[in-house]
Amino acid sequence: MNWRYAHTALGLCTLAFTATMVARLAISPLVPEITAAFEVTNATVGLALSGMWLAYALSQFPSGILGDRYGERTVILVAVGSTAVASLLIAASPSILSFMLFTVVLGAGAGLHYSVATTFLTRQFDDIGRAIGVHVAGGPIAGLAAPPAAALVGARYGWRAGVLLGVVVAVPVFGLFAWRIRPTEPRRPDQPMRERFAVGPLAELLSRPSILYTTGLATLGAFTWQATASFLPTFLEIGGGLSGALSALLFSLYFLIHGGTQPLTGSFSDRIGRDETVILTMASGVVGYALLVVSTRDGTGLAPIVLGVLFVGLAMSWGAPVQSRFMDLLSDAERGAGFGLVRTVYMVFGASGSVVVGAVSDVAGWAVAFGLLAAVMAVGLVTLLTNRWLGLGY
Repeated sequence: MNWRYAHTALGLCTLAFTATMVARLAISPLVPEITAAFEVTNATVGLALSGMWLAYALSQFPSGILGDRYGERTVILVAVGSTAVASLLIAASPSILSFMLFTVVLGAGAGLHYSVATTFLTRQFDDIGRAIGVHVAGGPIAGLAAPPAAALVGARYGWRAGVLLGVVVAVPVFGLFAWRIRPTEPRRPDQPMRERFAVGPLAELLSRPSILYTTGLATLGAFTWQATASFLPTFLEIGGGLSGALSALLFSLYFLIHGGTQPLTGSFSDRIGRDETVILTMASGVVGYALLVVSTRDGTGLAPIVLGVLFVGLAMSWGAPVQSRFMDLLSDAERGAGFGLVRTVYMVFGASGSVVVGAVSDVAGWAVAFGLLAAVMAVGLVTLLTNRWLGLGY
């Protein structure tokens, strides 16, 4: 692959990831209008969204297997195409049951993209940390733009028009990807699918000490990311006494830093090492969440809150070095299905972050809930430092 094509592939994979994320994130700000239209509770729509994110997590592993069987280009096109179709179906839903069904379809289809795209990009670049960092940044870019855009469109034209943003973004990305990305050869076109789902080899891969260790780190990061994405604005508004507008602005700042630092942490992991970079992100998390808790509790002013948000944004860029670490540990033949498998595992466990932190906030308050996130980051930091100091070699 020449330089120009490799970077074209990186840009279009990142756009594809952004498209799949826009479709999912566009629904959240429209929840009040959706509940009113179908005359249901927030819990009902929340159940649909939980189903969407669970389906997204569970489809990571099959996507790797499908990429090995049919080629990464085909699977990515299916992911982006199904995102557009599912968004259209959601917007046209005649009932809450069809709405719930189509949101799950959206999650399952969108989830086909990330693992195969990451595997595809690792074959285009030697400095895979930087490439993965750029690719991961597609998610925060969507988080920065999609919610306010969907809210604006929904307020003027109705929630169905807001959901259609997923179609508007996905269709041109699908066309660009189909036009500019060359067909990719399947890695295992003839191997029976049932062999790929055999329990023994999957258990063996997950039980390798280095894979198990890295999956644990990723689970801690995913737990914290999910909770932050779900509750940071609420924490700032209810726990910190900030206005809704200012809380939303700081949430956008979080996504801006989160997306902007992903390529940097990926590049640093290529240069100074994966673990060294993850240590930096985990330490930033300890500092950032602690700053947020102390400054909102004691009323020390806006500046330390902003600084805390900046540190948290940097902390949540753990994905680039940790995912690069997985790729270092997996052989070329294992990367497709293997990365999808570990990604499903840590995303499913990490998804509990929203439930746990929400429950803690109900029982003990927002300061304790976000203090828990500082503690989770501290566990990751201590684990990394112990591995290094004792020379455990994980």
